[in-house]
Amino acid sequence: MKIGIPKEIKDKEHRVACTPGGVRMMAHQGHQLFVEHDAGAGSGFPDAAYADAGARILDRATDVFGEADMILKVKEPQAAEFSLLKKGHILFTYLHLAAEPALAKELMNRGVIAFAYETVQIGRRLPLLEPMSEIAGRMSVMVGSYFLSKSNGGKGVLLGGVPGVLPGKVLVLGGGTAGINAGRMATGLGADVTILEVDLEKMRFLDITLHSAAHTLYSNEQNLLESLPDVDLLIGAVLLPGARAPRLIRRDMLKKMKPGSVFVDIAIDQGGCAETSRPTSHSAPTFEAEGIIHYCVTNMPGAYARTATQALTNVTTPYAIKLANLGWEAACEQLPELKAGLNICGGKIVHETVSQALRMQNAK
Repeated sequence: MKIGIPKEIKDKEHRVACTPGGVRMMAHQGHQLFVEHDAGAGSGFPDAAYADAGARILDRATDVFGEADMILKVKEPQAAEFSLLKKGHILFTYLHLAAEPALAKELMNRGVIAFAYETVQIGRRLPLLEPMSEIAGRMSVMVGSYFLSKSNGGKGVLLGGVPGVLPGKVLVLGGGTAGINAGRMATGLGADVTILEVDLEKMRFLDITLHSAAHTLYSNEQNLLESLPDVDLLIGAVLLPGARAPRLIRRDMLKKMKPGSVFVDIAIDQGGCAETSRPTSHSAPTFEAEGIIHYCVTNMPGAYARTATQALTNVTTPYAIKLANLGWEAACEQLPELKAGLNICGGKIVHETVSQALRMQNAK
């Protein structure tokens, strides 16, 4: 199969869909690889490394899309890439279509066979989303701490405190992969951490894993309302696979928080978990609403491109090889988790949860 790896063009998106090592693995399977010039430069992988691994370097994205049967990407196609997509293209990338009805329509109209990393599912696990959730979870505490400084518009609270001064308070909504990594990072800094979760078994796991360094609290509106007035850093880490993120935070709830507090919405890829959330970029990462600094960057792991690219390639390359070796239909039959990743085919949305989410979006 002919496999194309274009350069990502989303704002400050320095990741690339595959490392030279991943390219070498696919080339050894007999596939032709086409990599756009400088696609890996932002992650520290030069063209020469891809060429040495067996790829052909092409100057323009137009050429890569034109040659390829399957397109490997990191982020969803941007408007400038829509015209490059053709009928029958296999697209393998993060899509988050529940929050992108216009993109879904575009992919359907163009006859693309679209697989979304974030809906590939094994049991309750999302193996292709997990490494990025790990990075985003850890990063959420880092950026939250940064914007809590007075010089960056925050209330001037050091999360770890100092002797004689209490540490800052961190509230994490959701105890999944992103939430537990946020909890680990925040407790490592010495913050006072509480994780809200609805799954009791998961709360027991969090308690054991974090060695009681973080508190767990059942997630309901009452507990959330009682917690918000004392919170310095609020992290939204809720996820419903394929669906739009539930809006747990209303505007009136934010008014209970002290001005200069920070809210990092990791769930923004799926529409955000607050009424006030709206997508931001690495170029302009924050905005203020109700006195609260909002960080809602939709491609957080892109800031740590080399680590993120390596982690992403580790989990996506085996599936890309299956798609290339078997063809998408046979691969879906052999791997049920990959079939769960299929979002669009034959001009239709074929993932039930994504379809329901988009119907709800269109009904608004």
